[in-house]
Amino acid sequence: MRIKDQLRFVRQNMKKNKTRIFMTVLATAIGCAFLIVLASIGFGLQESIVKEITEDRAVTEIEVHGKNNDDDYQPITDKEVSELEGIKNVKAVTRHQNLQQGASYTISQYQSGGAQTVVTDFPSEVRSGFKLSDGRLPKKENEIIVGYDFVNGLEPVGTKPDDLYGKDGAVNQKYRYKENLIGKTIQMKVVQNENGKEEEKVIPLTVVGIGQDPGKKWVMNQNVFISSQVLSQIEQFTGTEKGAVRSGDSAEDLSPQDQNTYDEIKVYADNVEDVNGIVDQLDKKQYLSYSIVSELKQINMVFNVLKVGLILVGTIAIVIASIGIYNTMTMAVTERSPDIGIMKAIGANPKTIKRIFLLESSYIAIMGAIVGTVVAYIVSFGVNLALPPILAKVFNQDLPANLMFSYIPWILPIICIAICFLVTIASGMRPATRATKVDVLKALRREV
Repeated sequence: MRIKDQLRFVRQNMKKNKTRIFMTVLATAIGCAFLIVLASIGFGLQESIVKEITEDRAVTEIEVHGKNNDDDYQPITDKEVSELEGIKNVKAVTRHQNLQQGASYTISQYQSGGAQTVVTDFPSEVRSGFKLSDGRLPKKENEIIVGYDFVNGLEPVGTKPDDLYGKDGAVNQKYRYKENLIGKTIQMKVVQNENGKEEEKVIPLTVVGIGQDPGKKWVMNQNVFISSQVLSQIEQFTGTEKGAVRSGDSAEDLSPQDQNTYDEIKVYADNVEDVNGIVDQLDKKQYLSYSIVSELKQINMVFNVLKVGLILVGTIAIVIASIGIYNTMTMAVTERSPDIGIMKAIGANPKTIKRIFLLESSYIAIMGAIVGTVVAYIVSFGVNLALPPILAKVFNQDLPANLMFSYIPWILPIICIAICFLVTIASGMRPATRATKVDVLKALRREV
């Protein structure tokens, strides 16, 4: 008996008991849908959390906080920067020196006192992905780049109305500086205490570029990027490293160092696959580093355990559905004993008879799994569409924009179908084996 004939025979027998087969398929579909939807919660929460983390920081970024030299903390200098740039698969090493005082910036009748002043190496910044929204990179020592939100922090000099600042911390639109900053001269003012008296120095700087929009409402970039030559002018005026303001008359511990030390170092890998290898090399060289990939590895481990647990719980529903399949196949063997007797009488192989009943149980499993998968996708879509606004209204709190309660990757239906198929085959094995043992004479007398 060919496979084609066996399949046709199975379909004919299933049509004879449509109601029973329908109810069995329905139970299997419910079990599969329950498994997929339940496991999709773990996948959805993982997707939301990982996405939120990776949106805040680049996944190829590695923060280096210093070097542990014989249990003694050592700041990063140009020597270490060269060593970091020499590591295989490192695309760029950005380094920042932060001005150790809050410099104020004035343009026309506007001023900003909340900007962070930074010295950086622009070639390495460009290699790491730094972009401008307007203007160009500095070419002269008195040329600067400002952050995208720098202009939003400029406020009118000498005015402090109650509605000056908005909820986001920026100056309200009606009080903002309206002109284009490109090409404008800004006066930078730094101070130092000398013999109990505050002295100040004003340095004119020209804005030639504006940084790219961070793209996130909660992130404000008001940095001012100055050249190392301007920082040298500030250090000569203050007599301290990075323009630190003295708290007293002594400046011994604050005097400028012979070599540059950096406050913020970031190493960028060529791609995310290279991050772990670079981190391992940094650890061997005793660098103190942190990578988001390491954090994601721990997060993924927790969620993998959660997903396995949810899949096991969902499998219980399929196991319960398999009881119905077992019952259906047992009744099928009983009802079709005359057909089994005829097949055995004309010389049908017991393996063929067994295969026919296993094919029928497999049909039920596949139909149930397909229907259950479709239902699971519909439920998942409905949950993600309806649940966030409901929860936001109930708890009177805005939920994260990218929050997903349910996410079904392509691997999840495959896992469900595989589990359903194995459970179904197991539940149909005994009735199929029983069918091969039916006595021909008794079967033809319609007795089992």
